[in-house]
Amino acid sequence: MKLKKIKYFTKTELAIWIGSIILIVSAFFIFDGKKYLNMIASLVGTTALIFCAKGNPLGQAFMIIFASLYAYISLSFKYYGEMITYLGMSLPMSIVAFISWLKNPSKESKAEVKVNTLSKKEMLFGFIVALVVTVIFYFIMRELGTSNLVISTVSITTSFFAAYLTFRRCEYFALAYALNDIVLIIMWIMATIKNISYISVIICFLVFLVNDTYSYLNWKKMKERQRDAE
Repeated sequence: MKLKKIKYFTKTELAIWIGSIILIVSAFFIFDGKKYLNMIASLVGTTALIFCAKGNPLGQAFMIIFASLYAYISLSFKYYGEMITYLGMSLPMSIVAFISWLKNPSKESKAEVKVNTLSKKEMLFGFIVALVVTVIFYFIMRELGTSNLVISTVSITTSFFAAYLTFRRCEYFALAYALNDIVLIIMWIMATIKNISYISVIICFLVFLVNDTYSYLNWKKMKERQRDAE
């Protein structure tokens, strides 16, 4: 997985990454300034996404770190659903996805995963499993007294489906994560009403939304290029 220094990223990708870092750091010092772990998690997350946008397995390695940090942050606000989701699902799924991406490189580069095409049946299977997992987690979170239970439950559905598509190397994983970003933005807006310091987390997921949108567009191009190369 050798990268050709800074030339590895396009100007657009560098602009997204640097812009994301500036927004995250600025929001932290303006609205928080104390919970440094929030900022660190956000920086790790946006770095993970720019590599994921390139289909680089390093993105999943960074996601493993992000999932661990975000789970702790969620615990601090009693978002038990998020904590359980990231520790019990996102973290292990990132590990599995990391291995899957390493084992399935494109013909052009080991630093780029081969984009997979899923059948409608497999897409439906993934969504049904996501719903089953959501129902199970709903009752667990209710017993734990999870804050904002309904929106937390929706987050599980979008998170699981996105993680499943990531593991299966399908470009639609980015759209699923974009939808999850919107859900999480709403969740943390609710948290920010009680504690202004969490606004930095909102900025984090706004940045993630931009990154995931770009990821989808880039993966579509990757898929077409890889098909032409075959």
